[in-house]
Amino acid sequence: MGHKATRRSVVCGGLALTLGSAAQIRRAQGASRRKLAFAGVNLAGAEFGNVPGRYGFDYAYPTPANIDYFARLGFNLIRLPFRWERLQPRLGAALALGEQARLTGVVEYARAQGLSVILDPHNYARRRVEDDHWAADHFIGANMVPVEAFADFWERLAETYKSNPRAIFGLMNEPAGISVDAWLPAANAAVASIRKTGAENLILVPGVAYTGAHSWLSSGNTRMREIADPANRFAFEVHQYLDQDSSGTKPNAVSATIGSERIGKFQDWARENRFTAVLGEFGAADNTLSLAALDDLCRTMEANSDVWLGWTAWAAGPRWPDNYMFNLNPYKDGRTRKQTQILAEYAKRIGRVDKG
Repeated sequence: MGHKATRRSVVCGGLALTLGSAAQIRRAQGASRRKLAFAGVNLAGAEFGNVPGRYGFDYAYPTPANIDYFARLGFNLIRLPFRWERLQPRLGAALALGEQARLTGVVEYARAQGLSVILDPHNYARRRVEDDHWAADHFIGANMVPVEAFADFWERLAETYKSNPRAIFGLMNEPAGISVDAWLPAANAAVASIRKTGAENLILVPGVAYTGAHSWLSSGNTRMREIADPANRFAFEVHQYLDQDSSGTKPNAVSATIGSERIGKFQDWARENRFTAVLGEFGAADNTLSLAALDDLCRTMEANSDVWLGWTAWAAGPRWPDNYMFNLNPYKDGRTRKQTQILAEYAKRIGRVDKG
């Protein structure tokens, strides 16, 4: 949650939620036995490397085999990180055709397998620009990256994917180093631009401070209740890791119940304010305590499906070394990792949706 560069430094250089609000979806599921809508995985790789970077060398998109593996295990959602700079190199300009084709290829393949996709610009509420030769990060709302540029980006992305009911719009990965006062108007501008296109897709809205569930109240994210969505089809996206500082940089969970403890206050706040949420990142290493904490966290979300729409665990994809502590890919000999086994058991209880 905190030191994302550290987590990635190991790598070398539909359910048709457009049909109603989150509350309507819950009512449609029935009051007697509600289920989560989604069980998924982050398929990382397209966000790796410096920008602009070289495709196939610095970064790579998930392969059909990556998607097929998790589809066979019963997952129905992938979160697809990518870099804003690559998809739209120049602010206010058209999307880059080559990069858009790569992104769309993953989205459409997943759709054909019955999976929904969270489009995740993995930029932490900042980006680099061609004008200074990609030298520095600029926050959304700064002179180099005005809020209007962020809204323009999402308008173009929404126009591209609004006809796909399995495309979910994750506004931004883990805004960090930016205040709620600066992030909230940027998020609202992006939501307004999305809805202006006529898109009815589900939108996922993060808070600041890496959108940590454990720090949602203390970081001032309660102000995010002021999100204005004319369609009322949004949920909050929070992240939660299990190590000592919730950063996801160490393999050992604090306790077997640390996950449920850390999401508890956010969960109560969301329920009190009648919001729903997706846990967009969480992970566990292969040790007894961490696996117990992973099971506890999944069980807690399953038991509180009035709040949780679902989750996407960290991480799989084409670029992780075999010994990466949160690796969810199969072992080289085809065996399923213990973490993936636990997640798949919860995924199977949700059930698959029709392809199309």
